Amino acid sequence: MSATAVATRELLLVEAVNDALHVELARDDSVMVLGEDVGRLGGVFRATSGLRDAFGANRCVDTPLSEAGILGAAVGLCMAGWRPVVEMQYDAFSYPCLDQLINHVGRYRWRTGGTMAFPLVVRMPYGGGVRAPELHDDSPETYYVHAPGVKVAVPATPADAKGLLAAAIRDPDPVVVLEPKLVYRTARGAVPEGEHVVELGRARVAREGSDVTLVAWGAMVGVCERAADALAAEVSAEVLDLRTLKPLDEESLLASVRKTGKCVVVQEAPRTCGFASEVAALLAERAILDLHGPVLRVTGYDVPYPYWQLEDWYMPSVERVSDAVRRVLAF
Repeated sequence: MSATAVATRELLLVEAVNDALHVELARDDSVMVLGEDVGRLGGVFRATSGLRDAFGANRCVDTPLSEAGILGAAVGLCMAGWRPVVEMQYDAFSYPCLDQLINHVGRYRWRTGGTMAFPLVVRMPYGGGVRAPELHDDSPETYYVHAPGVKVAVPATPADAKGLLAAAIRDPDPVVVLEPKLVYRTARGAVPEGEHVVELGRARVAREGSDVTLVAWGAMVGVCERAADALAAEVSAEVLDLRTLKPLDEESLLASVRKTGKCVVVQEAPRTCGFASEVAALLAERAILDLHGPVLRVTGYDVPYPYWQLEDWYMPSVERVSDAVRRVLAF
């Protein structure tokens, strides 16, 4: 092995999250984890497994079932010099804590004139496709992106799950990390051992192409990659994984669309006011002369997330993405 080679392990995405937490708690004594069932149980998805045994009950804290209370406690912990990593057990469970996030977490650095950093991480499983019941399948990224002062990261691969979470924990500002539960145990990949940080605000070209750009984040990156494979005989599709929705890597997005001239944005969330709309608006403002067709969106629908009998009709699919690519190329 060369001096510059990095040792890696093949991990599932949820295992990479667990690895990141172990590394960061060992690296920095001010990092702690709190949430429902994160300690003795190791989290409902086992993302925090082993942390309580390794670091003790004071740094991996089982909380009452009160999301507003959990995040409110984390606000106080930040003020006391800690770097709390909060787990919201499921995506829609986080809504009771939106008051804390918008009115306190996102404002304190501004409110104190920059004298107080707010290194708080809120991580949560999000998205559908796993046949879960109501309030376990939402894609709420737009709520958090819209909150000033809050950064938002969404990993699509195990390596990014570890690296983005590490970057979030080390960041002086609050970061929401949305972990796609659909790929918790279906995405496996090489993950660097030890410390591994992926800079926030840097997109990743998941697949090179020349005819059309497919923009996605989280579980939809894999859908776009499979659509690109299905279309390979007729279309050269580039897949751009945004990785961070805020800060957004606008330059990588513009560079890809400048190269291909056409774009399809894929999100799992409902259509109206989704983040795909923000991407489309940005391209209309800054890339209108590079586009050779409309920016198309493939999204969820403007309905509450359906029960699993209808789940496959709701989720963006390879077929829906492929149809959008053919339509934009035929424009």
